[in-house]
Amino acid sequence: MRRSVEAASSLFERYLERARRRIDTALDARLPRAREEPRPLHSAIRYSVFAGGKRLRPALCLLACESVLGSSAAAVPAAVALEMIHTFSLIHDDLPGMDDDDWRRGRPSNHIVFGEGMAILAGDALLALGFQTLAASPLGRAKDPRALIRIVTEATGTEGMIGGQAMDLLSEGKRTSLKRVLAMHARKTAMLIRGSLLLGAEIGGASPGLKRRFSNYGLRIGLAFQIGDDLLNVRSSRKKIGKAVGSDQARGKATAPGAVGVERAERESERLLREARRIAKGLGRRAAEFESLAVFLGKRTS
Repeated sequence: MRRSVEAASSLFERYLERARRRIDTALDARLPRAREEPRPLHSAIRYSVFAGGKRLRPALCLLACESVLGSSAAAVPAAVALEMIHTFSLIHDDLPGMDDDDWRRGRPSNHIVFGEGMAILAGDALLALGFQTLAASPLGRAKDPRALIRIVTEATGTEGMIGGQAMDLLSEGKRTSLKRVLAMHARKTAMLIRGSLLLGAEIGGASPGLKRRFSNYGLRIGLAFQIGDDLLNVRSSRKKIGKAVGSDQARGKATAPGAVGVERAERESERLLREARRIAKGLGRRAAEFESLAVFLGKRTS
């Protein structure tokens, strides 16, 4: 049984590694060089973008497009835009006025190396570059270019990631129900994961019904991913996750384990991943990889 679970998980892990190499090459070509003025800004941007991320969100964009269209080439610029926007959020999340984290992916956070002001500007620049890249990307089979912008703005703005971060700040030091935590996680994390899938599906020309399925799958995967992060902050190590453990509890953060305990948080994650695996079976040519992702998330350690 263990061997079959590992085999199922490795299917997505192999895809993720291939996608990561493609995305890194495309990011290197698209981002300003560190030697270009203003040099400190461009160095700060590249420092965080190439800090060793998994590239999960752009990989999901490519995989969704490939699952619908059979090819993901048209989705590469959009996938690059997603990673820029995701990195913007990480830089800003680590700032003293937000989560005040000195470490990210095993090395000092952007503001520790470049200063708080330059870190803010690096995040701002990545958000702008992300939308600039998205606006210039090929449409593939998307019927309306505004749909691509709408998907990402919904995932990024007050209905999505930024709104979720506001809820996170407002919840610090307060007793929070699991329902409230999941509502926060849905915005802060799940909306951009959902948006990544919808972006790829839109570029691939997916039907309305298939896009709804991608949406439902993405929300469950995104929630389970964030609960997994909450659990890792409780029981992992800085060596494995690249930043301090126990920081959520120390800052009074609203988390699933904090709301209902580790065991119930684990059960909630397992429920979401079971539902995601069921939905994945109808996600086109790459359904097996999407089912594999749910298995992968159930056993992740970093």
